[in-house]
Amino acid sequence: MSPTTPESPTSVSEELLVQRLRDRDESAMTLFYDKYSAALYGVILRIVKKEEIAEDVLQESLVKIWHSFQSYDPTKGRLFTWVLNVSRNLAIDKIRSRQYRVDTRTQPIEDSAALRQAATPTFRPEHIGLQEMTGKLAPEQKQIIDLLYFGGFTQSEVAEELNLPLGTVKTRARAAIKVLSKLIR
Repeated sequence: MSPTTPESPTSVSEELLVQRLRDRDESAMTLFYDKYSAALYGVILRIVKKEEIAEDVLQESLVKIWHSFQSYDPTKGRLFTWVLNVSRNLAIDKIRSRQYRVDTRTQPIEDSAALRQAATPTFRPEHIGLQEMTGKLAPEQKQIIDLLYFGGFTQSEVAEELNLPLGTVKTRARAAIKVLSKLIR
């Protein structure tokens, strides 16, 4: 083969590829990537279920394979079997990791219930007598409920408006909701 003709992954035998990788030949790693990356990526993706995570695990696998290649023993199995085990183990380690579990429980805001349609503009709480019921609340609770539910304020905005700590606003709102829920029953 001439030096200007690039090698194809299929033209290099596994034994030659193993020897070149043992010799730390970086061009052999390119051949290795071309030959095995698609299969490794497929296995990793089936385990981790997300493309971006599978890409990261594949990269980690390739780095690990490169750095630990001296531990590969051809008498114990084929190269593909060894690299598949390295990649599979890293994928399993990833899904067992705490960070992975946290990330899979956390949904992007696009998937969040917060973006679901709010009540229609025709909904008016006064139709169910809620505003009259708030008259039975303690004055400090009524003030907070009026701002939150009828004024459209957030709890933080109420705290700022009334110059109260946020915790106080939350506590009073929670207490007011308990009273209202008893009144509604």
